[in-house]
Amino acid sequence: MNNTLTANELKMKGISAVTPNAKKGMETIITVRGNPEFVILPVREYNRLKDCELESAIMESEEDIKAGRYKKDSIEKHLKRICND
Repeated sequence: MNNTLTANELKMKGISAVTPNAKKGMETIITVRGNPEFVILPVREYNRLKDCELESAIMESEEDIKAGRYKKDSIEKHLKRICND
């Protein structure tokens, strides 16, 4: 069960080289000159990871609000602060 392809294998075999792993819900790592450079994921796995990322950001924001780590300013003040930092 190999989930690594070289960039040349991908170029030669195309999507058929990725399909077996994708059907199993697995990622395929693409290497370039022996180094892992890219990951191909089935869309459902990509969407799951994006959902996890969003949930984590929401939790972090909620913790910041509870701890008082936020500022309440006008849009102009906010833009000035972030553009000058």
